[in-house]
Amino acid sequence: MSDSLRELLRDSDVLTAEWEAPLEAAPRRLFLPEMMWPSVEGERIVVSRADDPEEWQRWADTDVPIVTQWDDGHHTGPERGTLATSSSSMPSLVFDMLTELSVFDGAKVLEIGTGTGWCAALLSARLGEENVVSVEVDAAVAEAARKALAIAGWHPEVVTGDGLLGQPGRAPYDRMLVTAGVREVPRAWIEQTRPGGVIVLPWGTEYSGQNAAVRLVVGDDGTASGHFVGATRFMHIRSQRGERPDPADYIPGDTWPDDTRRSGTALTADVMGGNDPFAPVEFALGLLVPGCVHFSGHDPRGRSVIWLYGPADRSWAMAFLDDNPARSEVFQGGPRDLWNEIEAAYRWWKTQGSPSHEEFGLTITPTGFQTPWLRAPSSPLPR
Repeated sequence: MSDSLRELLRDSDVLTAEWEAPLEAAPRRLFLPEMMWPSVEGERIVVSRADDPEEWQRWADTDVPIVTQWDDGHHTGPERGTLATSSSSMPSLVFDMLTELSVFDGAKVLEIGTGTGWCAALLSARLGEENVVSVEVDAAVAEAARKALAIAGWHPEVVTGDGLLGQPGRAPYDRMLVTAGVREVPRAWIEQTRPGGVIVLPWGTEYSGQNAAVRLVVGDDGTASGHFVGATRFMHIRSQRGERPDPADYIPGDTWPDDTRRSGTALTADVMGGNDPFAPVEFALGLLVPGCVHFSGHDPRGRSVIWLYGPADRSWAMAFLDDNPARSEVFQGGPRDLWNEIEAAYRWWKTQGSPSHEEFGLTITPTGFQTPWLRAPSSPLPR
């Protein structure tokens, strides 16, 4: 590991004293493949260690996420694939989540999503490999992680299986670290974590690909509850990725359906989050308008276009947003007025002081119901 990365992580206050020695004992570079794709906004980068070892090392020691697999392993060659399906997370995010995990000597940890094996190595260096279990759904990814861990000198238990089921044979766990985004928290995770234990995971709604890391504490009554601790964008667990709606299922043909409702709107693309992939308003709208999927783009006139879909009942909306609201147009159809719901949610968010991710929280009930709240569990969101 380079001194520059270590200093960067220190200066950004994400590398605490308890994780410095594990980082030295388990450098990230030992868990990266020969060919990798650093994720930098607007750039399409591929790095091969065989072709340029210095450039490969430079990216390995840079605080960016790195894609390590495309298209569930069906992709070959140096070009980027269609869908990124495994990665090495941004180091600063890794240590943020490890800090939120609040481990202690001898704690037993279950990791969901082995990936490259780097987090399992860090946990092994901090807690002892006998206290670490990691589950990975992709057999090839799991095997590559086992090999990388062994070469680095670590031998935690790495299980090939469905992470949504946890790993009951070693339960209960003191801590659980989830490194893939989820929309539904499985009961197995809560049941396999002891009361008072902590689960740190990226959670989000179907509204967008944005997640927020949440720190859940498991209660004696089978609940799990806690605040969100920061915005993220993780790859989702495979069974919870969701499918992109086909517009033809909602608006067949080349003309608006007969039940189309037309209106204007005062909202602009900027107040809806603009190009910020971590905009708090986008996360809040997902919490407040369940059962709604959203995408954005531009029309030939340069207006921002927002598409809203309700997969459960085929409700839909298309909003053409101009910098001058007088030129904005909204079209919607189906049982729900999705755009009206979004506008109402936006107004509520503004009246609450435009709260950030960290002001929201989540409670999972013993029956599996997920209740988002603002500032305290006693203040569930209007949905």
